[in-house]
Amino acid sequence: MDDRASDPTPTPTPTPTPSAVDRPRRTLLSAVAGGTALASIPRFAIGQGAWPNRPVRVICTNPPGGLTDAYARQYGEALSRKFGQPFVVDNRPGAGGTIAADALAKAPPDGYTIMVAIQTPLWNGRVLYKSLPYDPDRAFAPITLFPAGALAFGVHAKLPVRTPDEYVAWAAKNPAAIGTYAAGSWPHMIADTWNRSRGLKLDAIHYKGEPPMWVDIASGQVSAGLGSFQAMQTHIERGTVRPIAVVGQRRSPRLPDVPTFVEQGHRDPIFALDGWLPMVAPAGTPEDIQQKLADACVEAFGTDRIKAMHETFGIPNGPVGLAEARQRWRDEAPQWVQLADRLGIKLD
Repeated sequence: MDDRASDPTPTPTPTPTPSAVDRPRRTLLSAVAGGTALASIPRFAIGQGAWPNRPVRVICTNPPGGLTDAYARQYGEALSRKFGQPFVVDNRPGAGGTIAADALAKAPPDGYTIMVAIQTPLWNGRVLYKSLPYDPDRAFAPITLFPAGALAFGVHAKLPVRTPDEYVAWAAKNPAAIGTYAAGSWPHMIADTWNRSRGLKLDAIHYKGEPPMWVDIASGQVSAGLGSFQAMQTHIERGTVRPIAVVGQRRSPRLPDVPTFVEQGHRDPIFALDGWLPMVAPAGTPEDIQQKLADACVEAFGTDRIKAMHETFGIPNGPVGLAEARQRWRDEAPQWVQLADRLGIKLD
């Protein structure tokens, strides 16, 4: 399950992690407070030099390929150029992102380990799993939030469907499965929503990232899935996958003729929310390092290389600053937690 890359820094002795949180609606304010708790302590009292003076590890919840990995690598390269030290991506897929999140939670809060992640292990994971090896309310400090964009819902091109309602009607009469890029992810919750609201029996097939998911949808082994335009683009061009809707409030610039779910009458909150891919650090990471990382990510969005990457994925907006990341974390994370709790998905 764990396709681990080599760790560019010596492995620190793990410190005890807080117990898992079982109450789904517990406040998330402590996560932000934890990220600034050491702000008043003199930086690197143990005698280290100015940050960064050695490579920084960027843990990624997903395997190479797809949007999460692209953010980790492209922004990691920008941070390397900015700070003069390598930012080395460490892909640790599996278990809905909890393997990667656990590695981050156990890392020292010194600015030399950060993570780019899907939302599952940070937000809704607290109700998706009976227990976690870390406390998602206390283990992480949000640095910035990368926009997920208008993820597209695509079906195998030979299916006789061109709208979500037509897909639901087809799935009511035929064995059907939706591919997901991780257990507990956005497409997983869409499948569960339709099962509950439309009386379907959709299977959710979980993959370690998008590329293998779209291969199986293109071949017809799985009927549909949800993901980034870039990951499905080749299959759209080959005529093996047909996009029929996008999530969120706006159409994708790369798929301007594909309406949103909301435009097509699907009002459940899971179809209307705008998704984020957070960059986080261990709670207690010095405030000045958090600020430098957030500022550098916002600055990087202004470069031609990063803008080209965003254009490839059809995402016109960039990451947010530190203050906005913390505010959105407080405001929007509970919505995802409550949605997962309402659906009653359990992964263990």
